[in-house]
Amino acid sequence: MTDALAFTLAAVALLGSPGPAIAALLAIGRAQGFRASLPFFLALQLGLAIAAGLSAAGLVSLLTAAPAVQQALMLVALAYLVWLAWKIGAAPVGEPQAASTASSLGQGFLLGIANPKAYLAFASLIASFVLIPRSGLGDGVAKWSILVVVMITVDVAWLAVGAALGGLKLSPGAERAMNLVMAATILAAAALAFL
Repeated sequence: MTDALAFTLAAVALLGSPGPAIAALLAIGRAQGFRASLPFFLALQLGLAIAAGLSAAGLVSLLTAAPAVQQALMLVALAYLVWLAWKIGAAPVGEPQAASTASSLGQGFLLGIANPKAYLAFASLIASFVLIPRSGLGDGVAKWSILVVVMITVDVAWLAVGAALGGLKLSPGAERAMNLVMAATILAAAALAFL
């Protein structure tokens, strides 16, 4: 197995596993449908691509070397993730949820750029593989490119699952349970990232 294939498979496993962004995509897709969720999706991908680029360039290590900066970034990310979990968990059941979910461009971008699970995955992947020996720039660009393709692919799939769930006729109790599971997923991913 080539290093690029191993890196890609590891990226699919890490980036495709449930976390804040995937829970949000499921909720947005379910509430608004696939097409109406695309602006949020695109903003999320932009934020994630920047986060992956910062990780690939090693800038995250520089930012987190200052304890005050690291703590401030973590508090902002945690506050946003708690708010997002609350919005999803408290969303009304039995009616369209377009106004009650985190669906704006800014919120999608913030979720991408401040997602602690994504940074952990990026850092782990980037540190664990060498795709282009003797070329730090080439290696970083190759890893970033693969990460972006994997992120878009797995996130489109999760958004489609959310849109498919939106077409199901669920009882209010089942809908509430689904909202609470997605909210709990966000909180669990945030808790793991901050431990």
